[in-house]
Amino acid sequence: MTRQRLTIAVFVTAVAAAAPGVAVAGHHSATSKAATVDLKSTKLGKVLVDAKGRTLYLFEKDRRNKSECPAACAKVWSPLLVGGKPTAGPGVKASLLGTARRKGGVQVTYNGHPLYRFSGDKKAGQTNGEGSKAFGAEWYVLSAKGTKVEKKGGS
Repeated sequence: MTRQRLTIAVFVTAVAAAAPGVAVAGHHSATSKAATVDLKSTKLGKVLVDAKGRTLYLFEKDRRNKSECPAACAKVWSPLLVGGKPTAGPGVKASLLGTARRKGGVQVTYNGHPLYRFSGDKKAGQTNGEGSKAFGAEWYVLSAKGTKVEKKGGS
């Protein structure tokens, strides 16, 4: 998907999400009692994923352990919410896992980055949100070190 098509897709999804009574496909904001963060190989290398293999992202506008992705944003970039303590899967550093309070629940963090899933990722292992500039800053997948992974080369 080209960057221009991704930007259009994100915009259309955001507009649809703002319309009353319209459900957004792929929106997963439900809180689970336990959230597991795993590591999975993708076209961008090994990146953090949720228990279902869905890619997790950081938002560069966020500040350490504080989400800057309000309700409209969270309809496209659903926060990984948890009701208990998150757990680390193989290859994930438990010492980098944490939580942060946000409106609507408790969000899982990794190395201080609140974690999100992208509504444009329709199945496990997709990284369609990588490099998006939606909602005022860029979105990136994370490595096991808790740092952003940038796509090599052009789009």
